[in-house]
Amino acid sequence: MAAEKRTIGLGMDYSPSSKAAARWAVDNLVKAGDRIILIHVLPKGADASHKELWKSTGTRTQRHCVFTADSFSCSANSGSERLAALVPMLEFMEMNVQVGYGINPDKEVLEILQAESRSKKVEILAKVYWGDAREKLCEAVDDLKVNTFVLGCRGLGPLKRALLGSVSNYVVNNAACPVTVVRSPTRPNA
Repeated sequence: MAAEKRTIGLGMDYSPSSKAAARWAVDNLVKAGDRIILIHVLPKGADASHKELWKSTGTRTQRHCVFTADSFSCSANSGSERLAALVPMLEFMEMNVQVGYGINPDKEVLEILQAESRSKKVEILAKVYWGDAREKLCEAVDDLKVNTFVLGCRGLGPLKRALLGSVSNYVVNNAACPVTVVRSPTRPNA
């Protein structure tokens, strides 16, 4: 019996803790043939109105692409809004696409994921949401039918967590799938 393709959600803001989460997922969770979806949540702001078009249609070309070690193949949109809204890794790495979404990704994270895509034939896609990170990450889990979700934790103290709220805590308690929280790397003593 062939293993079913898993969809792994990866909360991504390119902070040190989300980089650690990406590394942890690649080293401990991802298997050959899996799909990783980088889920970005941007604050809803004044300039988000032109980006709202991208939220439901994905890329300007409205195509679904798969990048593996052997190929980069695209097919016409099958009519599914969810497929069209997923941006393939190679397209996401283009500067004009990143600017279109208002994202400034970390090159190191993208290189780690691209290497994983090649070595294990993992499909890597990106999806952008606008709004409150806690709610939108849980919404993404449902929308994208994620089997498991990985995100970083900034390591706020109890007071800051009480005042600001913990995104990771909210997702752990409200997501409809297993969630792994990866602690932020510790800083060496100065």
